Amino acid sequence: MRAMVLTASSSIHAQPLRFAAFPDPVPGPGEVLIRVGACAACRTDLQICEGDLGLRMPPIIPGHQVAGRIEAVGPGVDDWTEGDRAGLTWLAGTCGECAFCASGRENLCQQATFTGWDRHGGFAELVSARADVVVPLPEGPADRDLAPLLCGGVIGFRALRVAGITPGARVGLFGFGASALQAIQVARHMGCRIAVATRSGAEQARALSMGADWAGGYHEPPPFALDLAVTFAPAGEVVVHAVRALDRGGTVAINAIHLDRLPEMDYSDLWWERSIRSVANVTRQDALDYLDLAATIPVVTTVEEHALPDANRALQRIATGEVEGAAVIIP
Repeated sequence: MRAMVLTASSSIHAQPLRFAAFPDPVPGPGEVLIRVGACAACRTDLQICEGDLGLRMPPIIPGHQVAGRIEAVGPGVDDWTEGDRAGLTWLAGTCGECAFCASGRENLCQQATFTGWDRHGGFAELVSARADVVVPLPEGPADRDLAPLLCGGVIGFRALRVAGITPGARVGLFGFGASALQAIQVARHMGCRIAVATRSGAEQARALSMGADWAGGYHEPPPFALDLAVTFAPAGEVVVHAVRALDRGGTVAINAIHLDRLPEMDYSDLWWERSIRSVANVTRQDALDYLDLAATIPVVTTVEEHALPDANRALQRIATGEVEGAAVIIP
């Protein structure tokens, strides 16, 4: 098969991904083989390529937002058949036995493995995966439109849940990239009052066009106090701005796998039972719940297509903030 392969981390502008022939994966016991129709790219892929997330098993094929169809099933797989529509997320596997797994929090499993980091991902024509982590996808929408739901969408959805979203809540979105573009649609569906903070004037205008009640810069306090906020920007200072925008008892959820240093803040910013929570990975149930909700709303994804050999360019555009929506790799 053809794939984009990472053997050593470096600046994405040095094009660390190499277009190469790679052995076709063979599904083992309990596994399936997926023919990739589309794989969305995100900042996590960029951080793996550039070394912010250390390279675990070179050579590795990145990519963890896969939409496609089952090509083959391994021994012992009874709930998937060839031709089924299937999706793959960041979570590649867990132990299934620890207290976290037993309580529906397998995203916290200490033996968790991750797609495109611990095992080969979707920047390829084929990808194998554990059958128990793959999620069914609906017929109808194109693979390119479904792929961005499987990381940016579902992690934004989980972040809203972690922050305690309720119908009619006052919600802050700090950053307005691919994940926030879906989160605002969820918040609107729930009748929330929405404030969006982002650097770009164009993104502020887009937020208002999508139903935000207010949009401004990170340093501008929203005109109303927030019950909850989600930070999408990988900058610690943004978290402080979000905390300061909270009402009493409010929560900030940090939607980032890697964040630069959090600056000092006064305890008075956290006083009155304000809180900060991190959002770590997703569960399979998160993905199932979000796919159902996304179909109901329905969530509209904005995508920018790139051919498989152009994956370096897609990640370069993510790094420079040029992508409007989600960059999607088409094998």
